[in-house]
Amino acid sequence: MQNSKWAPVVVLVDADYLDRVAADLTLNFGRMIGRSIAKADLCHWLDCVLLDGALRPGHNEVQVHMLHAKQKAALEHFQPSRFDEDLNGLSFDDNLGHFSLFAFPVEDVVRSDEFFLQSLTMLADAAEVEKLLVVGDTQSYGKGMVDICQNTDGKDITLFAMEPVMGQGFKTEILGYSLMSAMGISADELR
Repeated sequence: MQNSKWAPVVVLVDADYLDRVAADLTLNFGRMIGRSIAKADLCHWLDCVLLDGALRPGHNEVQVHMLHAKQKAALEHFQPSRFDEDLNGLSFDDNLGHFSLFAFPVEDVVRSDEFFLQSLTMLADAAEVEKLLVVGDTQSYGKGMVDICQNTDGKDITLFAMEPVMGQGFKTEILGYSLMSAMGISADELR
């Protein structure tokens, strides 16, 4: 995950974790509301995450870095979904700014948790990155994530998880809300 120029706003995503959470929500909410749940709109989800992370509409430059298992070719519960064909190199513009997406497979020389934490450290240390939004498996490597975020000064960091994460130097947002919106699940359906 080398880059000569980072954007001021970066979203770091453990794509395998994100897909697992989307699978759980699809199954559980499908049963609860009695209908099939559509695949999540990835671009809509990114907008929701950025809004939850307090980014406001404007001419923002946003990079999205999705880390995924080498053997996994696509997200199962999102559209667009294929890492190489659809996501890596995708760019789009909307009211929040210009988005550039990158997909990085976890190579065999490193474990996925190590790769994620190394990537987080590199982004946390990058002077160009002002706002960092992190979607990672807090159950598996949450303490490592928290330690990195707590020891990073001058960055606006938001961790997205299914439960609040305790610590200083970052904010926490609930990942499920942005996923529900991207899947077309409304609050009225849950009453």
